[in-house]
Amino acid sequence: MWRSRNTRDGTTVVCIACGTSLPRSEAREYDKHGNRWERHGKSFEHLCKGCYRDLCHQPRDELEALLIDVEQTVSVDAERASALDPEAEGERASTGDSGTDREPGSQAAFISQYVRTVEERYGSTEESDRDP
Repeated sequence: MWRSRNTRDGTTVVCIACGTSLPRSEAREYDKHGNRWERHGKSFEHLCKGCYRDLCHQPRDELEALLIDVEQTVSVDAERASALDPEAEGERASTGDSGTDREPGSQAAFISQYVRTVEERYGSTEESDRDP
């Protein structure tokens, strides 16, 4: 007789949303491409049940690729800025700031680039004035 899919080998996984460690049998699989049913050649991340319930389950075509493009653009822009202003890099090193995602303004830079990219690809995010 086949065993239930929930009876795994007792492995522990970490929720990618909140960082909680939990048994694999109590976690939900997360597929960043949005198709957890097609399993060939994939590795899955995991969410605890609470974070999984809070997750938007709407289709997200192109979202992962969009986010990767934005992240890469922000990283390239930061490297260019660092190359143009080596003193700023030296100041970060002397203060112990590595210039990572925790640097002030990096979240704002990401969101700003995200909005620009979405508008370039899909048009303005603001509602257009239309005649009734």
